[in-house]
Amino acid sequence: MDLSYEVKLVNIGEGEQKKEEFLAICPNGRIPAIVDTDNNNFAVFESGAILLYLAEISGGKFLPQDSLKRSEVIQWLMFQMAGVGPMQGQANVFFRYFPEKLQSAIDRYQNETKRLYTVLDTQLNGRDFICDELTIADFATFPWVNIHEWSGVEISDLKNLSAWVERCRERPGFKAGLNVPKRPDRKDVDPEEVKKAAAKMLQK
Repeated sequence: MDLSYEVKLVNIGEGEQKKEEFLAICPNGRIPAIVDTDNNNFAVFESGAILLYLAEISGGKFLPQDSLKRSEVIQWLMFQMAGVGPMQGQANVFFRYFPEKLQSAIDRYQNETKRLYTVLDTQLNGRDFICDELTIADFATFPWVNIHEWSGVEISDLKNLSAWVERCRERPGFKAGLNVPKRPDRKDVDPEEVKKAAAKMLQK
């Protein structure tokens, strides 16, 4: 979107998202959130709302002006917000982090995530991106599908979705975004420590 920004890290492991200064930005105490310092420090929370706001202030980039096309993009954005994100998030919790192995819960959320992926696969048939052109619907959905293996959900049988993931991964903006904040080298990351930290956050 060609917008300048400064990253402010929030240590959710230490509960910084629950401190008064962050709650003034995001009353829900969750990341992400942004503050537009060029617009009276206007705060926006919830990822879908952030994407809509950024598209608007950037002159409509990645959000069509045509009312029908615009509605289509917003529908698929809501599909991610109400479907893919919540269901895959719970798949992550029960598959990776929850202290007890509840197979019925794991199956429920992995199966629903796969169903939602199948809907996306159908939508992507004959399309490079979810709504033909690259839009905020792709921005919202890609980070989730990109970690499908961590969620225990296979996509090799979903050819359109798999091709879309690879297409997104090759775009410079997506590559840059995946490294914000800068991530440590994978060889320096202990997966078990990641699980322990995430499990600890479930209690907060």
